Amino acid sequence: MENFEVLLEASARAHGHLCSGQVVGVRMAMLGCRLIGLDDPTRHDQIKKLLVYVEMDRCTADAVAHVTGVRLGRRSLKFLDYGIMAATFLNLDTGAAYRILSTEEAQALASRYAPEIEGKSAQQLAAYKRMPECVLFKVQKVAVRLDDCDLPGPTRKKIACSNCGQLVRDGREVLVDGRVLCKPCTEQAYFTNAREVSWPGMEQAPGDGGDA
Repeated sequence: MENFEVLLEASARAHGHLCSGQVVGVRMAMLGCRLIGLDDPTRHDQIKKLLVYVEMDRCTADAVAHVTGVRLGRRSLKFLDYGIMAATFLNLDTGAAYRILSTEEAQALASRYAPEIEGKSAQQLAAYKRMPECVLFKVQKVAVRLDDCDLPGPTRKKIACSNCGQLVRDGREVLVDGRVLCKPCTEQAYFTNAREVSWPGMEQAPGDGGDA
């Protein structure tokens, strides 16, 4: 694995800016991979061994994904909307799994680790680079409940919703009173009032001259 500064620079560039969340995420990913025995998680033979669960949709999540190489599209990155600055790293080969949480105390201790830096944000950024891992993080050894449908690779299951006919993949259907339903049809959706609409240029395809 590259050193911290190289990874931080690349992660911040990919994310769009450098912030304390990037520092936390890069260090979290480096620690998580070390704990589960992966020294170069983006390498082809190692990326297949790795699942990462992130519990927040903040800058830290981007940094964790960048350092580890996990992706939603590869099904190696799992997003759980807990609102907690934490991520779990799982080695599929060994079953080793560690949940790493950013401590609340770290923010309060920033002035101790970067006393010469003025400004709250700048001070936190500098301090998080310097803090020992045991100050910045708490680590939990965990067991991850893993279903075959959660694993990377081809779709393992497809079934149509008995209400709307939408195809549901990878065991995400819901059984209600003996009926197989997609989550939107059980009112578990993030949207409401869904109505199909037409749109200008809907018959265009790439190369038709309309995709300027």
